[in-house]
Amino acid sequence: MATVPHETITVDTAHGRVSGIAEAEFARFQGIPYAAPPTGPNRFGAPVPPRPWSGVLPAHGFGPPAPRPVGGSFDEILSGLDPVPGDGWLNLNVWTPDVTGSSPVLVWIHGGAFLRGSSAGTMYDGAAFAEAGVVLVSFNYRLGVEGFGYVADAPVPANRGLLDQIAALEWVRDNIAGFGGDPDNVTVFGESAGAMSILTLLSLDLGLFHRAIAQSGSAHVVQTAADAALVTGEIALALGVPPTAEGLSGVDTADLVAAQTLVHNLVVGTADAGKYGESTIQTCGMSLVPVVDGDLVRVRPIDAIAAGAGQDVPLVIGTTTEEHRYFVLSQSWEGLPVGAWVQRLAAYGVPDPARFYDQYAEGTTARYPRDTPAEVFSAVMTDRLFRIPSLRVAEARKGHAPTYVYDFGWRTPVPSVGGGALGACHVVELPFVWHTLGASGVDELVADGPVPLADEVNGRWVEFAATGSLESWDEYGDERPVMVFHAERSAVVPDPRGAERALWDGALDPE
Repeated sequence: MATVPHETITVDTAHGRVSGIAEAEFARFQGIPYAAPPTGPNRFGAPVPPRPWSGVLPAHGFGPPAPRPVGGSFDEILSGLDPVPGDGWLNLNVWTPDVTGSSPVLVWIHGGAFLRGSSAGTMYDGAAFAEAGVVLVSFNYRLGVEGFGYVADAPVPANRGLLDQIAALEWVRDNIAGFGGDPDNVTVFGESAGAMSILTLLSLDLGLFHRAIAQSGSAHVVQTAADAALVTGEIALALGVPPTAEGLSGVDTADLVAAQTLVHNLVVGTADAGKYGESTIQTCGMSLVPVVDGDLVRVRPIDAIAAGAGQDVPLVIGTTTEEHRYFVLSQSWEGLPVGAWVQRLAAYGVPDPARFYDQYAEGTTARYPRDTPAEVFSAVMTDRLFRIPSLRVAEARKGHAPTYVYDFGWRTPVPSVGGGALGACHVVELPFVWHTLGASGVDELVADGPVPLADEVNGRWVEFAATGSLESWDEYGDERPVMVFHAERSAVVPDPRGAERALWDGALDPE
């Protein structure tokens, strides 16, 4: 039997007309260029507008992703399968309930340590948001060296990936009304590197969004230009080219991705501040991140936020309870002695690491076990990289700007490589936020995740996008209220795991 083609729907943009697919309760447009391909003279420059097109551009499927390593844990749900070939990486997608409406807008910035990921992950389907009355936008941006490597003589030496994100938000501002979105009611949300990007953008006070949700982020993750140049230099050395725009521009993208992956693994494996720079190691396992370049990013985002940046933007910020299990228990590192774990805590700037290790070891519970050295290390690093930096943002805004803090505590039973459940690990909240528990590959992360919890979390994100506030969820203040999400009963809890939080008093504070 022949298949019946979907009905299409056409919208005008600033650069030409696009057609999307009309579904039963929404329409979707995918692969719309928001900037020209970042190749040739644009490869290490700022994004430039796409060339206008004539006729109608079919926007019926995801566009090409930025070059990134393929494969790895949960690659299908975080990056998508069978990527579209081509160099038009700077593209975006729109799901809308009604192209004639004026709905709240949510804009997604994907994670992936600034090295991997794309908007085409199978769980990043905007249908549930559109069906709830929200326009959902997602986009790709440059990754790795091309997006975040420091190249001193390039047209734009640093932060090209951030400039891509700004260009995508400018496209939303200028075009989203044609898709039924309200350009005066835009919420950005993102996870991991996406949340770190959002906090960096928040610190710049660009006026391109009105609310923000930062999932598993940090406003402390930046490199100095000098340290970022060390990383780029090691990548160029691996390629046998000079660390210049000309030298790197002559390298095939696949070779560049392979070299940056090699160096990234060395940064993570050695934590060698002498070779890669102290600020690189303090990113706790990342190699190419936003750079304090004195131009776009002048200070650490946390310092700008503490000085008052972004105070007109209501914020939801939070983490999963056991973030770092995703990174450590997915490796076969169980044989390392306690001393090796303590040394790594010291390298990552944990104060008095032996005492912290012992204190966190005593915090094991039936729900959140810390029975092995890897699990104890993971608990400390969850706070070092994610929870404490998120709380520092909330503390900096306390009494000045509406801020809501959450902790996602539901534990997936899916086992890790190292044994034991992945638990309430990094990325586990994503299919609940997107309400995509049934998407291809998601069961490999959450098994049969509870649908009522997805109803609740997705509903909360929609509520915040629509109103900028959250009913029965206190703003962060002196009692340190935190919404703790669980399958059996979510509730606002004052200062969860407060004794461990207090251990960090005076550490990681804004400068």
